[in-house]
Amino acid sequence: MSGGSAAKMSQQKATASYQIDPSSSRFTIKVSASGFLSAVGHNPTFNVGDYSGEIEIDFDAIEKSTVRVTVQPNSLSDTDDVSQKDKADIENRMRNEVLETSRFPTISFESTGVTAKSMGGTQFVANVSGDLTLHGSKRGITIVCQTSLSDDSLRAFGEFTVKQTDYGIVPTSIAGGMLKVKDEVKCSFD
Repeated sequence: MSGGSAAKMSQQKATASYQIDPSSSRFTIKVSASGFLSAVGHNPTFNVGDYSGEIEIDFDAIEKSTVRVTVQPNSLSDTDDVSQKDKADIENRMRNEVLETSRFPTISFESTGVTAKSMGGTQFVANVSGDLTLHGSKRGITIVCQTSLSDDSLRAFGEFTVKQTDYGIVPTSIAGGMLKVKDEVKCSFD
């Protein structure tokens, strides 16, 4: 998944390398309920606690730029105001039944192409196409993000949606399917 990037730069001619700094970044996943009982359901937001990545920008040929991100799915934690018991149940279900983190301990994104459009100055809109590997399946996605460059850092922020069923994940349900998780989850990064 393309993580947010507050990053440090090392300058080399017309290229720059950035490392994602999770301590000054944010990466969240929003899950929504559906079904007959969805009005009383919980729509958890998970914070991604452990991720890393690098961005290589080739200023002479943006399309040759690369983005790589690795997420440790065991690091996802429910950020909502629910009881500790409910939080533990939600996180355990997400890790053991949905993401099956013992079988699939990492989620990764590797770009296959980048395009960028200048918005003036150091502001750009980037389209980053690549392969997202999740739950043992690899699928191509394109992530649109806004970026800004400074002397020693790159900031990228945006949102993208992932359909769980595209990766062989069966959205969870309870109460005989009267309350279930929507197939699409929203990922946000900054």
